Amino acid sequence: MQKARAIIIREHGEPQAVAKLETLDLPSPAAGEVRVRVKFSPINPADINVLEGKYPIRPELPGTPGVEGVGIVEECGADVSSLAEADVVLLPHGFGTWREAGNVAALALVKIGSDVPLEQAAMLRINPATALVMLREFVTLQPGEWIVQNAANSAVGRCVIRLALHFGWRTVNVVRRAELVAELKADGADVVLVEGEKISAEIKSATGGAPIRLALNSVGGDSATRIAGALAFGGTIVTFGAMARQPLKIPNGMLIFQNIAWRGFWITHWYERAGRSAAGTLLAELASLAARGVIATPVEAVYPLEEIAEALAHAQRPQRAGKILLRCSNP
Repeated sequence: MQKARAIIIREHGEPQAVAKLETLDLPSPAAGEVRVRVKFSPINPADINVLEGKYPIRPELPGTPGVEGVGIVEECGADVSSLAEADVVLLPHGFGTWREAGNVAALALVKIGSDVPLEQAAMLRINPATALVMLREFVTLQPGEWIVQNAANSAVGRCVIRLALHFGWRTVNVVRRAELVAELKADGADVVLVEGEKISAEIKSATGGAPIRLALNSVGGDSATRIAGALAFGGTIVTFGAMARQPLKIPNGMLIFQNIAWRGFWITHWYERAGRSAAGTLLAELASLAARGVIATPVEAVYPLEEIAEALAHAQRPQRAGKILLRCSNP
């Protein structure tokens, strides 16, 4: 029986204190399984919440965190025909990606091309998927239409900018710091505005009063209300995060007189509802876009598993310029 190292949590609490590197037994893959050597996995805000015990879904303890990642097939068990050794695969929810290697059902994996940078492949399942599904599922956008979003410098926000540029939509992007304006415009943003009390009027001025039918909110509180105020009659605002940790404030008039629809989105529920085939199609499309450089999530630092405490501390710093990745196994 082989051995493989993994990050294990045995209790919830302060992330750096509860995440420990341990060595586990790794049996040969069973029928229908493959062994995957994990290459990279990001540290997402949801992962931090899992460690703290604050996420809606709590894995059984002890367990290995990590909701997404990329790996290489090392060995196939019996009755596996869809994959072969050396295939590059995206790992599924529930696998626990902060590990060197593990066995997983072959049908749960999504094979991608070797032309996708592994660091980018590791980050496709959550943020780029969230961005693309939200842009398609709630409003049927026409070429040239405007979208407005807050926290536009977030990982999802940057994906929205890149995808909109590629598909021919235009974006109004609201941020909290003026120094981000030039950076996001260089990345393809059409309009970048700094958050403020008059942002609704500024959005309308910047777009020439063009109707905006879709707003994406990951902040909550007053910020969500303000970008909703820029929507056209019958527009939709989709909430997928709550960075401000403030409740939504929905004026009665937006519902009664403007018919604004307030919706929510969680990519985990989308995967559950969509099923394996639709999820595979989405991830294959995102992999193709990543291979062509259409989407590219900035990476600020990469840490080996043995530096998990340092990696978690870095991931929790404010105003980072990119994702923190774990290098789960050596090249």
